[in-house]
Parts: sequence; C-alpha cells; structure tokens
Amino acid sequence: MSQDALAAGLADLGIELPAAAQHKLLAFRDLLLKWNKTYNLTALRDPAQAVSHHLLDSLAILPHVGDGPLLDVGSGGGLPGIPLAIAKPELSVSMVDTVQKKATFLQQAAIELGLKNVTAHHARVEEMSGQYAQISSRAFAEIGLFVSLTRHLLAPGGRWLAMKGIRPDEEIAALPADVSVESVIPLHVPCLDAERHLIILKAGS
Repeated sequence: MSQDALAAGLADLGIELPAAAQHKLLAFRDLLLKWNKTYNLTALRDPAQAVSHHLLDSLAILPHVGDGPLLDVGSGGGLPGIPLAIAKPELSVSMVDTVQKKATFLQQAAIELGLKNVTAHHARVEEMSGQYAQISSRAFAEIGLFVSLTRHLLAPGGRWLAMKGIRPDEEIAALPADVSVESVIPLHVPCLDAERHLIILKAGS
C-alpha cells in the first residue's frame, strides 16, 4: 500500500523517480521508524503517515533544489536531506545535527542505504566550516536565526531554502536588510492537510 501511496504522491508532485529510488525511499522510512523506537527521531509512528508527512513533504521542494552542494541544518531524522539525496544521487548532501544520536542515525542510514553522496556531521552549525551552494532547513529555527547561524557557510551566489508551515510573514519582515527573499513558494503536499511554504533567500539586497 505504501508503495502505491508513494508512487501516487510522486506523480501528484510531478516527480519521476526510478523504481529503485522509490524502494530506497521506503527503506529509509522503515529505518527511520525502526530507530525511532529507541531514539525518538520523529513524533510520527504510522508508516502510511510517514510517506506523506516525511517523504513527500521533503520531496515537495525537489524542483527548487539546484545542483551545487547542499547542507541540511538540524536534520534530525534526515529530513529533507536523505529523501533529496535519494532522489538526486548526483547531489552532494551534507547533514548536521547537534544531537549525537541523531547524527549517528544519519550516518547509519547513509551506510545502510548505500548513499555515497551523503555526509553526516555531529556539530553546532555555527562552528562548521565549508562552503555550500544551498542550505536547507525544515522546522529548524526562525528564519532570521537560521540565516545568521549559517551565513558563513553560504557560498557566493548561494541560496537558503527554508521549509515552513504557514507563510511566515513576520519572520520575513524581520530579516536583515542585506538578505533578500528570492521567492515564497506555496507547496502542495499530497495527503497532507496543512499549509507548507518554501522560502528561498539570498545574501545581498
């Protein structure tokens, strides 16, 4: 049933993925729910709900993800980083979480799923180094804080991809003057009855 729900959801999002990638997505879902029993990675326990609320919710931003290296901040259970890495195997995906057990899960998931394009870091993002063309977050922090903690990691011409629920107009209004909003994109996530938005930001007005 999950396989059908995933295939239907992907079709609804206009995303074509080979069967092997779809199987890998469901294998990731199973791994997440298995580790969740011990590690408390997600509030969701229902496998069917995990397809819509985790896999499809993460993949809804796929059309807006570019080709340069991506850093996913506060990855927790690997969302959206791992679904994006599965769907886009040529994309280099780094994930960071301050919680050791979550970083351990991310490393183990990458190994078990054979994701050669994934690296996981146990660190505070403000202490990391490197340059990334794209920096994503899903329910990590208020946008201004997300931007300030990761600004040193954004490559010149790079973009922040902030996944939010309802349109965060107050957070956008409070952004520093030298951060510009490239677009605010309402997302439709199949089988998820809640507002979702992707806020794409750039440094420089």
